[in-house]
Amino acid sequence: MNLIRQCQPSSLEEWEQWYFENAKTAGKTPIRISKESLYELGERLYAKMTELVIPQIQEAINNISRQDCIDYVYNLTINRTYDGYNREKSVVNDGLAKIFKGVEFAESDPELDHAGDIDYVAKVGKYQFGIQIKPVTANANFGGYSLLERMKASFEDFTNRYSGKVFIVYSLRGEIANKEVIEQIHIEIKRLNTL
Repeated sequence: MNLIRQCQPSSLEEWEQWYFENAKTAGKTPIRISKESLYELGERLYAKMTELVIPQIQEAINNISRQDCIDYVYNLTINRTYDGYNREKSVVNDGLAKIFKGVEFAESDPELDHAGDIDYVAKVGKYQFGIQIKPVTANANFGGYSLLERMKASFEDFTNRYSGKVFIVYSLRGEIANKEVIEQIHIEIKRLNTL
């Protein structure tokens, strides 16, 4: 990303040409990256995948037992749900409620949670803002999937209905991981108090 920002290309072709003229490997003796070196990296990746990774995955798949599947579903349904419940309560009761003492936090009704991606509502006068609590690992972007994009429409519906924004609070061991959300919530409370 640093290189493309330096280039500021207006076309893919311009970027490609600039990249191969300027990109170098990291290290004590940088070497210019070429189409051939990318080809070689692709070949090495393919060899690793076919010789090492795919056989290990196939072996793991071939060794999955009925009990493994039963244990997985049970763990997901009972243990992970309980852990998530405790994580949410800790983030709200031990975190948000202590920071925002004048705000009343309540679990959202099941319909709002399921359809609207809102775990908690926070009351500021006659208005509300929403809280969605996710483990910090949910912030990862896998294959272009964006958690925020999926929830964007339901968040907008909430704002239209209750006037307040919805905030995603990422938790790590029951604590707020994205501390910047605290200032964003302060700003939203001030905004709602002026409506």
